[in-house]
Amino acid sequence: MFKHNGKHGLLTIALAMAITGCTLDGDDGDQGTAGIEGVQGLVGQDGIDGKSLPRELNVEVVGRFSTGLYGKSAAEIVQFHQQSNSAFAINGAANQIEVISLTNLPTTEVSQPTSDESLNSTAFTFPTTVMVKTSADAEKSLPLGAVNSIAIHDDLLAIAVEGEVKQANGAVLFYRLNELGEGTFIHAVEAGALPDMVTFTTDGKKALVANEGEPNSDYSNDPEGSISVIAIDDAMPAETAATINLSTDIVFSDDNLAAEDYDTDEKRMSLLSSAGVKFAGPTGNTVAKDLEPEYITTAQDSDIAYVSLQENNAIGIINLEDMTIEVKALGYKDWGKYQLDFSNKDEMPSFKSIQGLYGMYQPDTIASYSWNGSTFILSANEGDAREYDAYSEEVRVKDIIDPDELNKTLSTELQSQYDASGGKNYLGRLKVTTALGDADDNGEFEKLFAYGARSFSIWDKNANLVFDSGDDFGKISSAILGDNFNAAHTKNKGDNRSDDKGGEPEAIEVGEISGRTYAFIAQERAGDLFVYDVTNPFNATFVSHYNNRNFDIDFELDDDLADPCDSNQGMNCDNVDMAGDLGPESIKFIPASDSPNGNALLIIGNEVSGTVTVYQVTEQ
Repeated sequence: MFKHNGKHGLLTIALAMAITGCTLDGDDGDQGTAGIEGVQGLVGQDGIDGKSLPRELNVEVVGRFSTGLYGKSAAEIVQFHQQSNSAFAINGAANQIEVISLTNLPTTEVSQPTSDESLNSTAFTFPTTVMVKTSADAEKSLPLGAVNSIAIHDDLLAIAVEGEVKQANGAVLFYRLNELGEGTFIHAVEAGALPDMVTFTTDGKKALVANEGEPNSDYSNDPEGSISVIAIDDAMPAETAATINLSTDIVFSDDNLAAEDYDTDEKRMSLLSSAGVKFAGPTGNTVAKDLEPEYITTAQDSDIAYVSLQENNAIGIINLEDMTIEVKALGYKDWGKYQLDFSNKDEMPSFKSIQGLYGMYQPDTIASYSWNGSTFILSANEGDAREYDAYSEEVRVKDIIDPDELNKTLSTELQSQYDASGGKNYLGRLKVTTALGDADDNGEFEKLFAYGARSFSIWDKNANLVFDSGDDFGKISSAILGDNFNAAHTKNKGDNRSDDKGGEPEAIEVGEISGRTYAFIAQERAGDLFVYDVTNPFNATFVSHYNNRNFDIDFELDDDLADPCDSNQGMNCDNVDMAGDLGPESIKFIPASDSPNGNALLIIGNEVSGTVTVYQVTEQ
């Protein structure tokens, strides 16, 4: 007999209700009265019409300063001091700084850009001997030589000056600037041998110095390269610098390597050479002597910096927290995939590809910016050779196979291309290194390695290549300048530098205009200025070209002479003041928000013409 259970009964009822969709809720109430309609919103403003990419830019000369000195490095590194609206420029000839007022800078282009002298300067001088603190907190006198670099952060000025003897330690002199651009001396800090470049970290809490450490001509004195780090607390620099050396402070991020794998100079040189870092020097060469820091840029977070190691075809990644440096080889550019003009004898633009010919990037100036929260490095791939009385790596291709010169051979493929090009007056003219190319040292060059890459590149934060402008510079310049392309900066003779390093990209800067990020690259020889949109580093695009030079002027000077314009040596500088800007050495970008005339500016120091030119850059 079935016995009724209360729990089972309730469960049965619940299941039945679920199946039938019944609930225990009451009936819905009547629909409520509709509410009052809300107030109509205001009509929004029309959006700004979109612009096609890349955006066209106007590049115009709005001011120019001339020292009147030619071929004497009278206008080199430039900086900007916002409080005084002044450009600061190194005058190497007078060993002083020119302070150039930009207060009344116009917004319209000057009438004669190549000969304008509308800007004036006052001289900023500094002592030839300074007192510095030693690590033992003692004071010593330090005699100084030539000024090499300047940097400005807010109102703090840093001046890098080499020692009286170039291979001795130099110093960084600090000044407090006022609203007139005048400086009050704070103190000097001893740096390493040949402090060639100084910069501040983005947050202004450190000054970084690239101590190049170049040898003297007979290599009897070859100091080590290094990085000096000067702490700055509340705008006051420390009295001594910390040093990142290029021996025991070198690290490797490869987890397959243990510390004992690079605890000697021999091990470090072997690892770096295998990775592609180029070493070239006489017997007794070491890693620290061979690495020559050239130019420093810092990441936005101020914890990491990057230094170009030009002759070594490498970039150093500096960890400012650990005070270490990792040296990364940059690899080689395959000129079999691009075209270059390698002869100055035909005196015309002529581009060819050569299989087995490679370019060493060898950047001079570098800059950096942030994209998607990561740092990217821009490099001006100038190239440079070690060429001293006691040691030289530079040779023309024709001299490799000349029995009276190197008396070596080219591989069958290289020899075939050498002959097809026209021989000694064509591919034979190109200058290459003897430090690379004959990998098995059997007297046959299987590859050729030329100086520089005749381009600019973008690298990621690990120094991996993201973008290279390829053969753009040569082809754009030749299309616009014709036979004047690759001209020297000492005379108006086109095609003059094709056998060397082409136009020699020297200076590079990055800046933002109307929400887009641009790279500005100046070529040292013919004076070309190239502008690229690098907002997305993986999609960089050419935007504009400008050249502030008059190629119709007849002049010739020699910057190796004591008097570069010496008529007794056949020089002629009668009309050089009309020739325009010669030898751009540095660029400083000023955003519109900081600019004296309200528009983005470029300040360019031109070493050979001794001029400082101010460009206004605006959207068309």
